[in-house]
Amino acid sequence: MSGFEGHFNAFVTLLVTIDPLALGPLFLALTAGMNRAERGQVAIRASIIGFFVLAGFALIGAGVLSVFGITLPAFRVAGGILLFVIAFDMIFERRHERHERSAQRAVTRDMIHNIAAFPLAIPLIAGPGAISASVLIAGSYPSWTEKAMLVGIILVCLVITWLVFLLAERIDGILGETGRSILTRLLGVILAALAVQFFADGVKALIAL
Repeated sequence: MSGFEGHFNAFVTLLVTIDPLALGPLFLALTAGMNRAERGQVAIRASIIGFFVLAGFALIGAGVLSVFGITLPAFRVAGGILLFVIAFDMIFERRHERHERSAQRAVTRDMIHNIAAFPLAIPLIAGPGAISASVLIAGSYPSWTEKAMLVGIILVCLVITWLVFLLAERIDGILGETGRSILTRLLGVILAALAVQFFADGVKALIAL
């Protein structure tokens, strides 16, 4: 995948599957009672862990698939279906409810000092959708130079996520419930279109095998 359009599509796919704006209110709920400095520590730690998880899958995900005898086109088809399901949930606001349930379980089990790792980094930031997207996109970045570009794109997405966490209170106040709902649906439609493209590319590659 080369050129501005390819890089931009990779960026949009990863950013939408991570969905920082939807995670903002959950970050506020998980860090309730913390001061600004403590929230900042949780935000940076969760973003760093999420980055290493996604970058790791982008770099070695294809190798892991080959161990199990799974071809990249087959994973592209499966990943396209998974991303479409996530997009469907975003459009009908089911994904946010599932994230809220994950957040509530974490507070009771692991308490405050572990929430950066679970559930913020995993599975809210680096969830199945974002991991699948990382592996899928990595298939279009064959050389190590191009993979370094992909890692850079992942880094940009996680920096944006970190900034959203830091500004969560302000963003939540500006958007409001209606604004978040509209934005989530629009992003869901974009992700659905990208998922269909992944699926179509995978089918074409399987037929060509």
